[in-house]
Amino acid sequence: MADQTIVEALLLGILEGLTEFIPVSSTAHLLLAGHFLGFESTGKTFEVLIQLGAILAILTVYFTRLWQMAVALPSDRKTQHFVGGILLAFLPAAVIGALAHDFIKTVLFETPLLICIVLIVGGFILLWIDRLPLKPRYTDVTEYPLGLCFKIGLCQCLAMIPGTSRSGATIAGALLMGTDKRSAAEFSFFLAMPTMTGAFALDLFKNRNVLSFDDAIIIGAGFITAFIAGVFVVKYLLDYVSRHGFRLFALWRILVGTAGLIGLYLVG
Repeated sequence: MADQTIVEALLLGILEGLTEFIPVSSTAHLLLAGHFLGFESTGKTFEVLIQLGAILAILTVYFTRLWQMAVALPSDRKTQHFVGGILLAFLPAAVIGALAHDFIKTVLFETPLLICIVLIVGGFILLWIDRLPLKPRYTDVTEYPLGLCFKIGLCQCLAMIPGTSRSGATIAGALLMGTDKRSAAEFSFFLAMPTMTGAFALDLFKNRNVLSFDDAIIIGAGFITAFIAGVFVVKYLLDYVSRHGFRLFALWRILVGTAGLIGLYLVG
């Protein structure tokens, strides 16, 4: 196993942690960076399994709140409603992800041209949404109606197309359905926990017979840096989004997608 591969895994882990919770598509960044670096992971598992680092970043930052919810869950109706809403939102991705797993990994993950185009289109959609005179009706993430939670979950399924962004799809969908920016981003954080855990478990199960010890070392390296970078993003993203919106992320998507198209044209 080359030292260069470990360095690439560390860099890609940082990229995962920095981009997982912002609406720029961490998967697109990992796949494009891996494409141009010549980084290949067994069964494209690295790009999915290092998300565990990002999951643990949420658990670390929200540990106190999650513990309080766990204690209150048996008796508190508000907590039961919120947890039920998260699980309901997770359901569409769980079903479609399981059914379409092989197509996503073998076709969509292997089409960098599609990824670049989706990045650019998604950037313009975010710019459009950021300029709409939206009037929020829902500002408390724990009080989202169950119907709203389910529809946000349907929006999340769009992120199975690399370049769409899981957080981008859920946040944009929530905003268009009447939430404010801060609570939309927070709901996306909580929804990430079952969604990313499910994706991790499914991908690990599907590839359990082809992964080697060297793969485990590479994935572990990416996991560590994804966790560190993810903690930083989770701590500061909500305040940034509340003050500044999504314009910066939209412009970044367009820049990365355009650079990717130029790179594909020049070097393939």
